Amino acid sequence: QVQLVESGGGLVQPGGSLRLSCAASGRIYSVTVMGWYRQAPGKQRELVAAPSKDGSTNYADSVKGRFTIFRDTAKNTVFLQMNSLKPEDTAVYYCYANLIPWHSDYGVDYWGKGTLVTVSS
Repeated sequence: QVQLVESGGGLVQPGGSLRLSCAASGRIYSVTVMGWYRQAPGKQRELVAAPSKDGSTNYADSVKGRFTIFRDTAKNTVFLQMNSLKPEDTAVYYCYANLIPWHSDYGVDYWGKGTLVTVSS
C-alpha cells in the first residue's frame, strides 16, 4: 500500500526551471530518508541529491549550485528545485525513500516510477 508518486516533470527550455515533488503515501510509520536519482538515455542511474548522515546534502557535481532538495516532513514529501536547466539534465528522475511501514520493524526501500524531464529548445 505504500507508494511514491513523483510529479512536476515535463519539457522545459535550457535555462528554465522545474520543481519536482515526490509524496510517500500509505500506512507509513516513519520515513528515514528521501532523495532523488536520475537516469539519462544510455547512462547509469545516478544520485542527484540526497541528505547525508553528517547533516549535509550530497549533490551530483553536475548539478551543484543549480539544484536544491528540500522536504516537507509533515506530508512525507520531498522536492527537487531545478534551476538553470541544461540539455544534459534530460533524464527520468526517480524518487527514492527508505521508510518503515506500519507494523514493520525495519526500513524498506521504495522507488517511484519516475518522471521525465526533457530540457530542449
